[in-house]
Amino acid sequence: MNAGQDVQLDELDARLLTLLAEEPRIGVLECSRRLGVARGTVQARLDKLVDRGVIGGFGPDISPAAIGFGVTSFVTLEISQRHGHDPVTAHLAAIPEVLEAHTITGSSDLLCRIVARSNTDLQRVIDQIVACEGIRRASTIIALAEQIPYRTLPLVRSAAGRRPGLS
Repeated sequence: MNAGQDVQLDELDARLLTLLAEEPRIGVLECSRRLGVARGTVQARLDKLVDRGVIGGFGPDISPAAIGFGVTSFVTLEISQRHGHDPVTAHLAAIPEVLEAHTITGSSDLLCRIVARSNTDLQRVIDQIVACEGIRRASTIIALAEQIPYRTLPLVRSAAGRRPGLS
């Protein structure tokens, strides 16, 4: 699916996505029972949502802090234009503590979310990141507390024409 493509969600899509987000281990048959629609309808909707890129996976939502990585940090990287993004991206992808990286506008070129076991370990991760020849400068911000966790359900509800607080 193209990132710019407008994907329409209806009320049933929103209810199905909400149910799956709230109970990830629920089966298609139980979804159909709770939503009051046929099993085939639920399966067809799921297939369509996956094909359109609305659903990107069915894996577990893993907490880095729960497996020992309690420090979250955001790092902006300025890269050498001569080297480009690809070698830097490949370097970052090889570092397990780099959870995501985005090309950005502004004075930096990439924004990364990284985790570490401690502040001392964070220094090790940053040293590993900046070891790449294509990275000219890094700036790090340590997250103190998560105020709003990553979420998409309010967006799903809005896209389906529902107010965020409605079930």
